[in-house]
Amino acid sequence: MRLRNVLPDDVDAYVRMRCDPVMMADLGGPLPREGMADKVRRDAQQAADDLAWLKVIVPDASSPDVVAGTVALWSHDTGDGPMSEIGWMVLPEFQGLGLGKRAVRTLLEQARDQNRWGLVHAFPATSNAASNGICRSVGFRLLAQVETAFAGRVLKTDHWVMDPGKDLR
Repeated sequence: MRLRNVLPDDVDAYVRMRCDPVMMADLGGPLPREGMADKVRRDAQQAADDLAWLKVIVPDASSPDVVAGTVALWSHDTGDGPMSEIGWMVLPEFQGLGLGKRAVRTLLEQARDQNRWGLVHAFPATSNAASNGICRSVGFRLLAQVETAFAGRVLKTDHWVMDPGKDLR
């Protein structure tokens, strides 16, 4: 497995993940296809400018065009100051292979090694057992269940936090 920056031509992967009812079941349902190319272009630019780590998961380096999902680490303003957040999605045919966990761990190791991002938060839906399991297994601490805004929707999520320099397992 390797991670590479999101590129402008990753639109098909984004559509498969974000516009699919099954993939988006825990995130309030599918997003509309229109606007997805602009979203990918903005993400690719942020990745290229190193403002956020927006990566696609390539399961096999010998097949660089095959994308298994995404993992991202970014900072946003909460009103109380900046917060670093990590999120990921793995396409159904690649789920259960450990790719999500490896991708999350890889990005957190990079954050630790570069001493960047500070505390990292994750907000998987309370109903998403696999993502909550990843949080638990890599060393996140569960803080609370909270309501989280995502794509104009309010979701019931678990709020996890970790310091990659101290907590990463």
